[in-house]
Parts: sequence; C-alpha cells; structure tokens
Amino acid sequence: MSQQRKPLVDHIFTADPSAHVFDGKIYIYPSHDLPHDGKSSDDGDEYMMEDYHVLSMESPDSPCIDHGEILHMKDVKWVSKQMWAPDIAYSNGKYHFIFPARDKDGIFRIGAAHGKSPVGPFTPDNDYIQGTCSIDPCVFVDDDGKVYLYYGGIWGGQLEKWQSGSFAPEGKAPEAGEPALTPYCAVLNSDCNALESTPVNVKIVDKDGNDIKAGDEDRRYFEAPWMHKYNGKYYLSYSTGTTHYLVYATSDSPFGPFTYGGRIMEPVLGWTTHHSIIEYEGKWYIFYHDSELSEGKNHLRCVKFTELEYAPDGSIVTIEPYKK
Repeated sequence: MSQQRKPLVDHIFTADPSAHVFDGKIYIYPSHDLPHDGKSSDDGDEYMMEDYHVLSMESPDSPCIDHGEILHMKDVKWVSKQMWAPDIAYSNGKYHFIFPARDKDGIFRIGAAHGKSPVGPFTPDNDYIQGTCSIDPCVFVDDDGKVYLYYGGIWGGQLEKWQSGSFAPEGKAPEAGEPALTPYCAVLNSDCNALESTPVNVKIVDKDGNDIKAGDEDRRYFEAPWMHKYNGKYYLSYSTGTTHYLVYATSDSPFGPFTYGGRIMEPVLGWTTHHSIIEYEGKWYIFYHDSELSEGKNHLRCVKFTELEYAPDGSIVTIEPYKK
C-alpha cells in the first residue's frame, strides 16, 4: 500500500484538493492558503484565499508540478472574497472549473469557469450559477454523462442559513436531537453553467434508516462532500468538522438516501479536513490536507495523498494518516 503522505508541493500552501484523472494523468485542483495575521473564527475568516493553482502528476510515483495560477478573484465579476475549495469536470468537450466564493453581498455562491485544457486558461462566467449557495462544490459525472453538483457546509459555509429556501442571516443549525443538515444535490447542464434540477438535500441515515442527528458529531455531515462510484455503488464522503473525521455513506442512487458506512480517515494535524478520491490504473487514492508544513496553523495547509483500500464487502478500510 502506498505510503506517500508527504506534501505534494511546499513552495505554496495548498488545501482542499480535488483530484481527477484526465488523459491518463492526475490533476489536482486545490485552494491556495495565503499567509496573513488575521484572526480565526467559526465562520472561517482566516481562510482568505484569492486564487487557484493546478497541480499535476504523471503517476502516483511521479513528481508534482505546479502549473501556476489559473484563476484569481480579480478576474471574476461577481466575487468579493474567499475563493474556497473548488472542483472540476469534463463535459461536452470542455473542462469546467467550479468554485465557491462570497458574492458582493457576502453570500457564498458557486461559480464556473471554462477552458479547453485541464490547466486552463479558464474563462469565468459573468455571474454565479443561479440557484446555488454555500461552499465545497463536488461535480460528479456519472457513467451516462449526467453531471451532478453536490455542495454545502455549515458554520462559515452558511448552509444553515438556507433552511427556509432563501438566505436568512440569523439562521441557526438544528438542535442536537434533530436531523443534521446535509449537502444539496442538483443536476447541472452539460455546459456546467446552469442547474437543470431544483437542488435537494440528500438524506444520510444509519443502518436502521434513521436520520443522522445534528448532535452525532462523529457521523453527521459538516462540509466537504465528495462523490465517487465503486462496484456500481455511489459513495458520498464528507467531513464531520468538529470531530475531524472523514467518513462515508453509500447508496444505489446519486440522490440517496445514503447509509452511513464508517470512517475513511482518522484526524489529521489541523482543524479542517477536506479530500477527494480517484481511481488510477486499478488502484484507489485519497487526496487530503493537513497543517504539517506550517506546524499546525489551520489556515496554512498542505496537500497529501495515500492509497485507499476496500474490504471485500465494499467497506472502506480506515486510514491512520501518521501510522508508518
């Protein structure tokens, strides 16, 4: 089993990696942490990212190359600040870079930029994708070519402020005994610039079919949805936030309901946890981040990866990130 688990690059701080395989090569699309002396908060004020880079590897054993900046907030008309965790999809002959940021009113939205190459250049749309909100987009292209968008995060991600269907600045998260908030899912058009379906919150349940509760912080959804498919099953993985686990749930449908399956990874150094999962030449890998390079500073992170294993029953073998 691969034990890579070292920073892919160390000349910049990177986080929230979305990894994909295009034309036999691994491309990683992280957010870009910037050093500063600002204060931290539950709303993530310390994460003042302004641009995106793209990284690539010829194979899991190859050096990682930084192809440089592919998008900056000054180039996106609707953005005011905080370009957080992105993703990308190939659809209808183009690469569609999907990213969250605060609009001019301070509300998180999800936008798109488009290009003909995995490394850009990418041309952003003039406005965000109408009907979107919150953070952490994951764009999943199913076997039939249909494109699904998963997104949402509580606290700084503002997911709890949308429970009424419109933005409510004073919106609060559910009480401990109530069902936890879950990510939105919607179908994107093939050009990845508009929704084709109304966003719905996917359902995440335990093995008995009961909703995971908001107070169940070891299993409840917090942020960072990722979708992949293994042996015909849909695997929705996500971060639990406060307890720092990466966990997963499975379904026979991209819309769920998803049944909680277990932990993918034990906590890493640093507060946040965000990941992606890919298959490359018959092996599976998870890309994630920690704060090793900055010795624990939460807003200065570094992207890593390691091999992912499945048990014969399809369950994911839990990774201990610092175990040799």
